[in-house]
Amino acid sequence: MSDCVVGIDLGGTKIMAAVVDGDGRIRERVFKLTPVDEGPRAVLEAMAAVAHEAVAAAGLTLDEVAAIGIGSPGPLDPDEGVVICSPNLPGWDHVRMKDHIENATGRPVFMDNDCNVATLAEHVLGAGRGTGNLIGLFLGTGIGGGVVINGRLHRGFSKQAGELGHVVVDVNGPRCGCGQKGCIEALASRRVMCRQIAAAVKKGRKSVITETDGDRIRTGMLAEALAANDGLVREVMTRALEYLGVAIASIAHVVSPEMVVIGGGVIDALTDELLEVVRRSAATRALPLVMDDVKFVRAELREDAGVLGAAVLARQGSAE
Repeated sequence: MSDCVVGIDLGGTKIMAAVVDGDGRIRERVFKLTPVDEGPRAVLEAMAAVAHEAVAAAGLTLDEVAAIGIGSPGPLDPDEGVVICSPNLPGWDHVRMKDHIENATGRPVFMDNDCNVATLAEHVLGAGRGTGNLIGLFLGTGIGGGVVINGRLHRGFSKQAGELGHVVVDVNGPRCGCGQKGCIEALASRRVMCRQIAAAVKKGRKSVITETDGDRIRTGMLAEALAANDGLVREVMTRALEYLGVAIASIAHVVSPEMVVIGGGVIDALTDELLEVVRRSAATRALPLVMDDVKFVRAELREDAGVLGAAVLARQGSAE
């Protein structure tokens, strides 16, 4: 038996599997497009296939791998290994992912929500190494998150803890995809920022960005606009990140973190100045001592957070 495990990151666009050694280093990785339109069975078969391919590319057999970890869009039941439903995987209804992958690979499988897994990766291998209490927030199409308390990923009674994007910060705010009003996801996700910028450009606001379709604005474009001191982009991002700070203050009153890790698709545009906007907004709204000495940092692991966190999950699960 080697010291390797396999981490699988399931996304709505692609599936990545990686063989990760005992030091947290990726030995091999394999990508496949997610066959979303072909239904759950085709996706599960593709996941098993990338695991086989990654292990073979690393010069190993599955018998030499201790376990497989999976980060999947949720909500899901990590203990039963069931994906209850998924906005990125249409047609999924109580899909028994764990059973299928175990049967296809012959290895024990451990799984969790993809943002929980990314938070776990940052805690063990990334920006949060050495911390005991940590909040992870990942800003992309939506906002996902995770919470580490006393060195352990917190799942809570319902096993759904960590849905930080649905912390409500404005009861009269815009409608969120979940159906509620004023969730932080509806106010501060990268998609929301980009759509607000595009709408302002369409109305005649001057900007380095000329795109009027927010879904076509990329993070690199935001970073370039900020470097050019673009007033519109700075205004939109500052407002969104102030809302994010409001949400963090609420979460901090419950968790009392020593670190807040911010990642996701917005990371390349998150300057020191904008990171300070988040910290200051949270500190202004928190009770005394709650935010004192809390570090606000960028996520380190980027696109590898999913597979690395899944590998950590596999290693922890197989050791218990």
